[in-house]
Amino acid sequence: MSAVRYDQIGMGYNTTRAADPYLTSRLYDLLQAQPGKLYLDIGCGTGNYLTSLSRLGLSFIGIDPSEVMLQQARSKGTDATFICAKAESIPLPDAHLDGAIAMVTLHHWDDLQTGLSEVCRVLKPGARFVCFSFTPEQSQSYWLNHYFPVTLSRTYFITPHQQDMEQMLIHAGFSSVSTEKYFVHDDLQDHFLMSSKYKPERYLIPEMRNNTSAFTVFADQDEVNAGIKALEADINSGKINEIIQSHENDLGDYLFFIAEH
Repeated sequence: MSAVRYDQIGMGYNTTRAADPYLTSRLYDLLQAQPGKLYLDIGCGTGNYLTSLSRLGLSFIGIDPSEVMLQQARSKGTDATFICAKAESIPLPDAHLDGAIAMVTLHHWDDLQTGLSEVCRVLKPGARFVCFSFTPEQSQSYWLNHYFPVTLSRTYFITPHQQDMEQMLIHAGFSSVSTEKYFVHDDLQDHFLMSSKYKPERYLIPEMRNNTSAFTVFADQDEVNAGIKALEADINSGKINEIIQSHENDLGDYLFFIAEH
């Protein structure tokens, strides 16, 4: 995906996106992080999670293809190093890092298998890569499909199925892979696509939609316009509660992949 599109998302990114405390704590634990060790944030954006983890004593390098986002990340006053780069070509030596994270970014990588191999290359033996993403099955289960089926269908094909992702990680050179489901919490502070699962009125706010790639990069704008009107009507009538309930499932809304070198 071009840097121009990242720049468009990045202009107002911090108005609705922040490091969620629960997700930050899970990243720390799943990394088996140790203060003073050096970690990589791939697709770090404006540096929200990197900054929060740095406050816990971790050292970081952040890479992102958008200078607009990196300028905001640099302004947050961490000691992190920021590099304008893509996952497919990480400008770091072999076995250089003690771990890596990637937060809701895999669907933006141009070549996922190449990127995963690059991540494995720059990690030390025994280091962990923790990425937070979604599967096609999860995306297809979102109640947003009721209003924006074409827009969301475009996200089904940009992330692999869970089993395929696990195989890609092994092929990249990781020795083991595990997963952990994540269900959206009511107090979630990072407003990615399904963050407002139980607060549908937020999707009526343009700023909330504009900071997610589904409603910018992948959107069918005519469908979005019609879907917003239908959603507002269903919120006003109360029908939205029935629609949300009809899409409840045990798949998880997102998924942590934990890969060990």
